[in-house]
Amino acid sequence: MTNQWIVLKFGGTSVAAAEHWDVIATRCRHHHQQGKAVMLVLSAIRGVTDALSAHVDPGHAESVHQQITDRYLSLLESLGCPPDDRFKRLSEQLLTLLQAPTDTLETPPHRACLMAMGERFSTASACLILASLGCRTQHQDARELLKTDQRHGADRLTYESANCDYTPDPELANRLIEEAGTLGSIPQVWVTEGFVAGNADGETVLLGRGGSDTSAACMAARLGAQRLEIWSDVAGLFTADPRTVSGTRLLRLLSYREAQELASMGARVLHPRCLEPLRMHGIPLYLKQTTRSQLAGTVVSVDARDYRAQIKAIVSRSGITLISMEGLTMWHQVGFLADAFALFRTHNLSVDLISSSEANVTVSLDLGARLLDDSVLEALSFDLSRICRVTIRQQCASVSLIGLDIRTIIHRLGPALEVFEHRHMHMVSLASNDLNLSFVVDDRDAPKLVQQLHRQLIPGGVGGDSVFGPTWEQIHQDRLDEPVRPLWWQAERDRLLAAPFDDSALYCYHLPTVREAARRLRSLTHISRVFYAIKANANPAILQAVLDEGLGLECVSLAEVEYVLFNTTATAGQILFTPNFAPREEYTMALELGVFLTIDNLFVFEEWGELLAGHEVMLRIDPGSGLGHHKLVRTAGSHAKFGIQPDDFSAVQACLKAHDIRVVGLHAHIGSGVLHADAWHRTARVLVDCLDWFPDARWIDIGGGLGVPGRQEQEGLDLTRLDEGLATIRQGLSRPIDFWIEPGRYVVAEAGVLLARVTQIKGKGDVRYVGVETGMNSLLRPALYGAYHEIFNLSRLHDEPTQVCNVVGPICETGDILGLDRLLPDCREGDILLIANTGAYGEVMSSDYNMRNRAKVWILET
Repeated sequence: MTNQWIVLKFGGTSVAAAEHWDVIATRCRHHHQQGKAVMLVLSAIRGVTDALSAHVDPGHAESVHQQITDRYLSLLESLGCPPDDRFKRLSEQLLTLLQAPTDTLETPPHRACLMAMGERFSTASACLILASLGCRTQHQDARELLKTDQRHGADRLTYESANCDYTPDPELANRLIEEAGTLGSIPQVWVTEGFVAGNADGETVLLGRGGSDTSAACMAARLGAQRLEIWSDVAGLFTADPRTVSGTRLLRLLSYREAQELASMGARVLHPRCLEPLRMHGIPLYLKQTTRSQLAGTVVSVDARDYRAQIKAIVSRSGITLISMEGLTMWHQVGFLADAFALFRTHNLSVDLISSSEANVTVSLDLGARLLDDSVLEALSFDLSRICRVTIRQQCASVSLIGLDIRTIIHRLGPALEVFEHRHMHMVSLASNDLNLSFVVDDRDAPKLVQQLHRQLIPGGVGGDSVFGPTWEQIHQDRLDEPVRPLWWQAERDRLLAAPFDDSALYCYHLPTVREAARRLRSLTHISRVFYAIKANANPAILQAVLDEGLGLECVSLAEVEYVLFNTTATAGQILFTPNFAPREEYTMALELGVFLTIDNLFVFEEWGELLAGHEVMLRIDPGSGLGHHKLVRTAGSHAKFGIQPDDFSAVQACLKAHDIRVVGLHAHIGSGVLHADAWHRTARVLVDCLDWFPDARWIDIGGGLGVPGRQEQEGLDLTRLDEGLATIRQGLSRPIDFWIEPGRYVVAEAGVLLARVTQIKGKGDVRYVGVETGMNSLLRPALYGAYHEIFNLSRLHDEPTQVCNVVGPICETGDILGLDRLLPDCREGDILLIANTGAYGEVMSSDYNMRNRAKVWILET
């Protein structure tokens, strides 16, 4: 085997556009210059195969013929290439095939010949175009290169979805090169059809829809190719379908198993059948975009590192059909599944997902590219009804979480899975290979669920930038070399590099960014008051900055209230006090100070009612479920300690009446780090529904938890949508109500960065560690919540990132990790690393654990 072959496959959109042929020719030249032989596998121009497949009336033969030939003639004309004799013969053959009688058109052998014509026109056109661009071409008929040993009868499926042999053939690989002679200086390109193969009888067969990928993979295996490149209109595999989900990220590196799972569960970029030949023979696959050839794309390879358990993608498949088989007689019945599955085989139906119990087995059907005829389902149902009760449910969709070792992280998925709370879930299936967790839901619910799950699970994936590449938006806005959202610290880099370090790391707070966030919140038309939650960052300069911008301050302890009154210009009327399980004395002092006081426990009313007598208070209500990026930041539901349940309202009212207490506001807070506005709309509706119980209520506090994107390119919270939703809710109110909000992290997170100097570098096997002077003692969030913070080498900000590193601190704990698997430039002792978005819950949660200095603070006023 020469191992000198490179197989290039270009899809239908790549073939169709004249401007793409420069890219195709350039790629062929590049590999030729590397001493490689190039096999070019081509699809039909997009839409051609569909038109041929739909042709059933010989009366339309001439119009279909003209429609198809015109597309190729137009391409040739635009590139200055007149059709040759081969092209003209193909045109005549196409017309003959189209003019066949109706009964002939419907026979599988004829359909296969007809549907293969698009690829044959593509190769004929390619030979002309590449020759005009300086390449020497040799057409190789795919029906001779790829063979299936199956003999085909009248069955359409076996003609249109054949399996071909991909056993390596060193003799073929060498013979093709020998027949072409020396490669010389003019690039030699062998051109062949995708999608098409031949059977043992010499007939044309097809490899199924999307079969050009499979053709290319089988060709690569047969030739012992060094690599396979598949070029299309997308840059590779993404973390979700970018057409329906914003912020999807390119997956840079995948194992064969992961790529197979993604393709099988709904990713449309890659055909699932193409991976097995590559995996079996260890041939790396490169998925690349024709219009952005400089992008690395996705690499699928045996060299892909198996990262620790993580979710890498969310995919969905629509048009799922569920078959439910039920009956008590199946319990302990030997051979029931064998009998049932034999019936599926009889009707040429493949089972995909399976869920079972003692008296029920439910399966989904794996249809591949087939359309399911109702008559097939009726016949299957009739046969199954002899052994069980059958229920068929159509118009379903699967939503699948794809990643490694999902069983080990199911406990971490809990918060994200709350998106299913109000959806009908028909089936749940955890794959035996531990690579996917799938849910079958109503078809109409799947798109929204994928969007919500992607927001919850993908940002800040463990694999870091070595696995997750740029977003779809970055790629298509051609902004790969600049941030999607400009950040203050990039403009202040020189200033930060000259930061006043002494014996510790340094938190830097940029007050203009704090003020900007406060102004965005104050600009909301339907939010009457904004209270900044000072627990996020209680630095006096920050507190005064938000007060100056018109925000109030929300405190959760009496000490915070007193700190605010002593260190800022705040008055009692600007302070919202929201204690939880605090001692009686804090409530007494709060009433004396005159701050807004929130009660979140029936106990306070029942046991300390006389203390509240004659006062106005707010009531914190538990809306029933919480949201957030981690279970420890969800603040609603029975497993969270906050709020009064609606079941206790009658008892609350009795206490109010007994002590002349007036509830003037309702409050709820569901959690933190939420990036979709619907969460606050839902909270507002819950509180609005409670208004009838509390006729004195004048305002509704919908809480905080406004999320901050973990990455520059990630889409942030849509404040406009939040405001518009509240406007709609307000229109339906029977009395005037003001809406309040109490964000913390949203105001300060992006205004803060943590600067830490590199102390040591270590390599252990294939794992590289970069140590810095501080760790979880200064920034606890990664260890406590698994929070993700972007990390940059500020000293070498513009150097090419080349190494995957774990960034760790000096604390004597295994969990002292600031960032896992981060793609960084070569780091050296003394370099300054910048950890972004650390303005919230960083300094306030820091400690002197291990007697190590926590990071100090540097305020940037301008």
